[in-house]
Amino acid sequence: MELRVRGDRAMLAGGDNELEVDPRSLALDAELADALHEWARVASAVRRTGSGEGGDVVARRGRQLAGRVAESLGVSVSYRDPVTGRTLVVPAPEREPGPPQASRLTRLIGSRPGIDERTPWGTGLVVALFLGVFVIVAMLALVSTLATETTEWVGLVAALVVSAGLAPSLWLARKLPILRWVVLGVASGVALSWIGVLIIVF
Repeated sequence: MELRVRGDRAMLAGGDNELEVDPRSLALDAELADALHEWARVASAVRRTGSGEGGDVVARRGRQLAGRVAESLGVSVSYRDPVTGRTLVVPAPEREPGPPQASRLTRLIGSRPGIDERTPWGTGLVVALFLGVFVIVAMLALVSTLATETTEWVGLVAALVVSAGLAPSLWLARKLPILRWVVLGVASGVALSWIGVLIIVF
């Protein structure tokens, strides 16, 4: 693509037939398109004087605008100086590679072990297993005691309150390097304990 001045208007030419189009017809910011036309009017005025005064300012401004066009469109822009006729190519900016997309399982339990795993899988799973068993025993003991001392429905409500109270904290801590193993154990324990809760209540 080439930035040109046609009359007192800026034009962008591209393609095999070098079709010239108004910058406003492309995916450019309106402020940038207006700046291009303003620059073209100034460049035309400087060229008509024939004195060359102000040519350096026009050339510098043109290179700056060509760089902004290249950045906005992601393509190389060839800039033709309307005063001197020299051509300068402004390369397209390099796109920085984005972070790798994580799988659904990775987003659930945290970062992948091959990249930034802070806790060994063996230790983490042992911690998760211990906490899962602890939560199951504690939940069933609570529900069983309440169901025996009061009614089954009180035990069911208590299990619901405990589960709902833990849910926000578990969700917020699910991606922390160490705490995700705690989250895995507690969440699994709560989920499995509901099998026993339903058996006790019903």
